[in-house]
Formats: sequence, structure tokens, C-alpha cells
Amino acid sequence: MALPKLNTPTYELEQPSTGEKIKYRPFLVKEQKTLMMAQESGDDTQVRDALANLITGCTFDIIDPYKVPIFDVEYLFLRIRGKSVGEKINISLLCPDDNETKVEKNINLEDIDVNMKVGHTNEIDITNKIKMFMRYPTLNDMTDMNSDATTSEDVFKMIRRCVHEIRDGETVYNRVDMSEKELDEFIDSLTGEQFEGLTDFFDTMPKVQHSVEVTNPKTKKKGEVVIEGISSFFD
Repeated sequence: MALPKLNTPTYELEQPSTGEKIKYRPFLVKEQKTLMMAQESGDDTQVRDALANLITGCTFDIIDPYKVPIFDVEYLFLRIRGKSVGEKINISLLCPDDNETKVEKNINLEDIDVNMKVGHTNEIDITNKIKMFMRYPTLNDMTDMNSDATTSEDVFKMIRRCVHEIRDGETVYNRVDMSEKELDEFIDSLTGEQFEGLTDFFDTMPKVQHSVEVTNPKTKKKGEVVIEGISSFFD
């Protein structure tokens, strides 16, 4: 006799980058096992691919995690995870007043959102006529670039990867039509002020963030800790 079929519930959320309504479901045990095995391997590529496959499956093949902004991927995973194994998580946070004392806090994943900064834009004015249009980093970008790296060369590489197009008046230069040499020479010719516009794009771009107030049990001082990125919620 065949075992009964289980009905998986479906939910709806708003994709942060587009505002579109997306249906999703909790992840299944087989998907959770694949992700856990990838995490245990310590291989960033395996983790990336397992996470991407999980999100694609749980959004009924609507979302391609390799093509949407990284903050979409992080937000989607937190929502899927919440509906799969519970919205409440315990997390250990470092007290900001002494940077050594840790406290446990209980966080509801439903309270976590994408922080959209007022005034943020992907359109960078280089001159009165010349503008650069940027795209947001994807899952591939963050994995390939090692998101923990912060050297100046890493910054330059990420900028080069995320250039979408350059406009000079009515003339449009698409990224696919630029050689690496041409783009490098263009970026190298920017003034410090012009280059700052590019770094501001990354500094102010939408991020999965959550602020938590903590009280140091040793000093009794209160402080605020900002948690950012999905790895911060599950370390």
C-alpha cells in the first residue's frame, strides 16, 4: 500500500529588488540535507550551488539565484528558512562597549528586512554628460570574489564586475561590448571624487540588516548591534 502524499503549504512574499509578489514553500528534508552536507564540506562553491538549488526549488523555479541581487537571495533564504524550521533563532552577539562579552539573543526572522537607504541609486554621475549605471552583486559575484575580502584590489574587481553600462549623452556603451582593458583604463582615469560615487553605490546598496539592543551583563551598559548578511544570523 502506498504511503500518503503530504501537502506542502505555500506562502507569498515581496521580492525586495522588484516589488513583485513571489510564491514560495518551506524546504524539504532532502534539500536541507544537501545544504548541510555542502556546509560541512567547507567548499564555498558547493554551498553556493546548494543554496541556489534550494531557493530555485522553493520558489517553484521563478527565482534564479545566480541572476538576482544578493540581498534578494539572503532575504528569500531567511523567509524560506523561517517557514521550514521555525522563525525564532538564538544568536550570540558581541557587546559593543568592550568587544569581548557575548550575550544570547532570541530573534524572530520575520522581523528581519532589507534596509533600503534613502537617496540610493545605481546611476552614478561622472560628468554632466557621462553616467555609469551599476548592477547589484549576485551570488556568483560574492562567492567568486570572497565577500570577506576587503583589499583595494577586491574593491576594484567588484566595481568592474558590476558595471552595467556607461552613457555619454545619447551614446550607450554596454558592459558586454567593453574589453577589460578599456574598462580598466576608464576607471583608472576617474578622479577621487568621481570614484567615490562608485564606492558609495556599494556602501549604500540594500542589505539584509537587523538592529538588536544588547545589555552587557558585566558593565550593565546598553548598546546596539547591527547584524548583516545571512551568515551573521547562523554563525
